[in-house]
Amino acid sequence: MAKVKLTKGELKKQRDSLKQYERYLPTLQLKKQQLQAEILHQYALLSEKKTLLEKKRNAALVWAGLLAEGNSIQKEWFIPEKTVASVRNIAGVDLPVFSEMIFAQPDYDLFLTPLWVDNGLEAIRAIVALEAEIAIIERGIEGLKRELRITTQRVNLFEKIKIPEAEEAIRVIKVYIGDQMANAVGRSKIAKRKIEQAQALEVAA
Repeated sequence: MAKVKLTKGELKKQRDSLKQYERYLPTLQLKKQQLQAEILHQYALLSEKKTLLEKKRNAALVWAGLLAEGNSIQKEWFIPEKTVASVRNIAGVDLPVFSEMIFAQPDYDLFLTPLWVDNGLEAIRAIVALEAEIAIIERGIEGLKRELRITTQRVNLFEKIKIPEAEEAIRVIKVYIGDQMANAVGRSKIAKRKIEQAQALEVAA
């Protein structure tokens, strides 16, 4: 703890600081809890999306052999034109939320193109979109974890350092001021007694 001035002004300053710390700490603790809860939620969502992706990849194996037979599906048909995402604020953190992935409308002859192409194209696009959504969720989790680390550091700073330091400073200053007041009263009594003794001597003389 830094050296504090043993004055009434410093006592007021330390009391004001303590009130501020104690008022701010619950807000930080609530933010920490919200971040922890959201991180757990995002991990559950991530697990769900990864499981779904694995199922869709396995399902795609059914027609993967057809895709290898020729060039019925063009690569550019499943390259996204745009990924749409919104932002949700969680305890002061802007969390990206996947909305949709927009693809170009494929241009092919309905009579010459095999019937399975529509299903195949839809399946590939679903896989591409899920991979993008998973990447967004992972990015959001990293942002939440980063903010949680900062918030936890602040909670620890207030709980373990700032509040105990202010409480100790207040205790030390109050003890010092109390001692000073007691000494002042003692000196006053001694001075008063001496005056009374001097007056008594004058009367006797």
